[in-house]
Amino acid sequence: MNIFRLFGDLAHLASIFILIQKIQKTRSCRGISFKTQALYALVFMTRYVDLLFRWVSVYNFVMKLFFISSSCYTLYLMKYRFRPTHDPSIDTFKIEYLLGPSFFLSLIFNYAFEPTEILWTFSIYLESVAIFPQLFMLQRTGEAETITTHYLAALGLYRALYLPNWIYRYFTEDLVDPIAVTAGLVQTGLYLDFFYVYFTKVLHGQKFELPA
Repeated sequence: MNIFRLFGDLAHLASIFILIQKIQKTRSCRGISFKTQALYALVFMTRYVDLLFRWVSVYNFVMKLFFISSSCYTLYLMKYRFRPTHDPSIDTFKIEYLLGPSFFLSLIFNYAFEPTEILWTFSIYLESVAIFPQLFMLQRTGEAETITTHYLAALGLYRALYLPNWIYRYFTEDLVDPIAVTAGLVQTGLYLDFFYVYFTKVLHGQKFELPA
């Protein structure tokens, strides 16, 4: 069993549960980027289109369905149920700068010029930068609720664990996926500043605040 992938998936699940609990418990989506959540929903829907025609396993099916449904549910909470608590004036990152390059790269750098393969590749590129609007919000406000930082930490851990996962697969399966590895490195790199503040402040009981 690939424990790195298993723990990566568990960290991903934890991030989603933390996020939904935060929104429902506080009855607020303050500090959460709607744009980042929309990008993640798009990532899952384009990556898991194979649910319509390919069966892998029960685990695979349940996980994919959960990621799609939970991301759509999060968007519902933010867009309708707790809409007044979302401040679009600070969620202003232009996602066109992420969607365009991701789609362009998926047309050039892919493993097969086929619709499903291009959609999968697009989702990999897009996921690597989908956190940008959320990090941009943090940069603008300079602070975040502790529960929000736990969500981001679990999400970052999920991506970080996929790096040893690929190393493990290289030695056990002789498999290398340059697209996924490169995107994973980019995404993990985006979390470095966040993790520094998280480990030096939040885990020591202090409020998450970015350096001025």
